Amino acid sequence: MNSSHSLNASNASITTTTDSGSPSDLPPVLFLRPKLTPGDLEECRRRGVQVANLRETYTKEVADYAVGLLIDVFRRITMSDRYVRNGSWVTQGDYPLGSKLGGKHVGIVGLGSIGSAIAKRLEAFGCKISYLSRNPKPAVNYKYISNIYDLAAESDVLVVSCSLNKETHHIINKQVLKALGKEGIIINIGRGSHIDEPELVQSLVKGEIEGAGLDVYEDEPNIPKELIEMENVVLTPHQSVFTPEALSDAIQICIANFEAFVAGKPLITSVLAD
Repeated sequence: MNSSHSLNASNASITTTTDSGSPSDLPPVLFLRPKLTPGDLEECRRRGVQVANLRETYTKEVADYAVGLLIDVFRRITMSDRYVRNGSWVTQGDYPLGSKLGGKHVGIVGLGSIGSAIAKRLEAFGCKISYLSRNPKPAVNYKYISNIYDLAAESDVLVVSCSLNKETHHIINKQVLKALGKEGIIINIGRGSHIDEPELVQSLVKGEIEGAGLDVYEDEPNIPKELIEMENVVLTPHQSVFTPEALSDAIQICIANFEAFVAGKPLITSVLAD
């Protein structure tokens, strides 16, 4: 039976594979990626696969990016840039003003490491923070709201930063968008399937919410034409996690785990450690 070890630095993953898919024939496998679903982890446990994560390598990058998207949507930075570049400033005068971020009520869907980092940054802007998570977090002073509909109703902005699972698939649906309201903004740096994309499109087309900043989509890289044509939507190509610095850190963690695996030692950042 052939087997192989591979290091792929471009996406910060390390994998060992065999030609056989049988769990009884598989050797321990090391597999790293920023996020694994509960189903992935359960399958790894079943097969005796070792799993390591990248700790919080990308946390700051994603948090910075989420705040950047939010500022962009509120202050209409991307829209203003296009307005200047296409000559409209000369022919039509000043561009309509955007809104300030300070004082806005931001609801964070998922207060893990990334959600917490986003909240910390938004506090510095004077935002009011509420959050939804599986359980209240006693160590934080933010307001805990137990269901997504109440969170949306109380918020000017929803920032989606939770993991994707059966419970959070399409957690942002038609009813949530309606509760968010006509002045509401949605920011998604989680996964595309957190949002019911057709319903988001309809809410934006009908003016039922104010705008959106999106880095992830349900069918990447395909994005609904309606979103592309909207002035009040900022779109980026699923890149919130990536900076040269973060990639360098991720590669070093990958290498350290790979060396530990080959040497028969415990993984440096094991997810499934006993």
